[in-house]
Amino acid sequence: MDSIQILEKLLAFPTVSRDSNLALIGYVAEPLDAHGIACQIIHSEDGHKANLFATIGPTDASGIMLSGHTDVVPVDGQAWTLPPFEMTNRDGKLYGRGAADMKGFVACALAACLKAAKMTLKTPLHLALSYDEEIGCIGVRSLIDTLRAAPHRPLLCIVGEPTDMQVATGHKGKLAARALCKGREGHSALAPLALNAIHLGCDFVAALRREQDRLVRDGARDGDGDYDIAYTTVHVGKINAGVALNIVPNLCQVDFEIRNVAADDPHEILDRLREEAARIAFEASTIAPEAAIDIDITNTYPGLDTPASSQVVAFVKSLTGANNTIKVAFGTEGGLFSRDLGTPTVVCGPGSMAQGHKPDEFVSVEQMRRCDAMLEKLLQRLADQQLA
Repeated sequence: MDSIQILEKLLAFPTVSRDSNLALIGYVAEPLDAHGIACQIIHSEDGHKANLFATIGPTDASGIMLSGHTDVVPVDGQAWTLPPFEMTNRDGKLYGRGAADMKGFVACALAACLKAAKMTLKTPLHLALSYDEEIGCIGVRSLIDTLRAAPHRPLLCIVGEPTDMQVATGHKGKLAARALCKGREGHSALAPLALNAIHLGCDFVAALRREQDRLVRDGARDGDGDYDIAYTTVHVGKINAGVALNIVPNLCQVDFEIRNVAADDPHEILDRLREEAARIAFEASTIAPEAAIDIDITNTYPGLDTPASSQVVAFVKSLTGANNTIKVAFGTEGGLFSRDLGTPTVVCGPGSMAQGHKPDEFVSVEQMRRCDAMLEKLLQRLADQQLA
């Protein structure tokens, strides 16, 4: 099957992270099974989602892993002019939710696997598909546990997030957290006798902004200069509080994140923020002794920082014909593969994240063909050489 034909099928599965991906996993597994490729399906605890891992070629050796996620972000509230869950082929662009992020690569990878099944490979090819990447690289962790226990771990990994087919060696890590600010409720007419949790939340947001200012002024910088933002960032994404205007709220929830360059430890930054939270709550305790700001980590994944001089980078550059490397602003599962499996990893895939998460998302036919060509070269290399 051609990669664009496969993409058309993949886009028809509405695999938003809140929903199941099992129908898509079943679609991928069927042709693999028909070509004699055994698939390992690793279900989520509730059984509604699954990862897939398959090996083509020798089963007693380490191979090259192609990794992609199957979930997509929602289309709710977006002004799509084309059907989001079917492919529209127009003017050299293939439209649909997930076309760039990242079903385009998944389609190319599946097409390559089916071609590989008809070849005699000296080095195996691995396909790894995961769920719930968009909400914090969650599903891949059980896949990593399975690979960690396997007799052979992948030699290297290509995560096919959209990079315009450039070889990306790094991305920042992410720590997501929730601050629960606790005050004392009361009638708004007697507001000074209560403790407004929203005010506590605003004071904490101000502390987050002071920490960001410190990082801009004194924080570590990525030495390669490949990031759009070369320093660690702190961001507030969501605030929930209040029931009615005439009630002083007793709870305020502040969701925030830290996206750190390799030289910064996000936990050290979080420790400073916890100290600030404790100070704010202590000052407020003169009004209400129960005042508190409790911070819990909701999700975290490591950054990726593969040396540009490493063998994995040289290998993938030889497949794409690239002369340079980049780093990407968005996170991927690559940092987990690198940290938890010790598998050297780069990010390289068709399309651009400039189209990701937007209405009328697309990947170009030209980018798909470039990815097909890269994987064709990979197959030849796996057929010609026993890599180690």
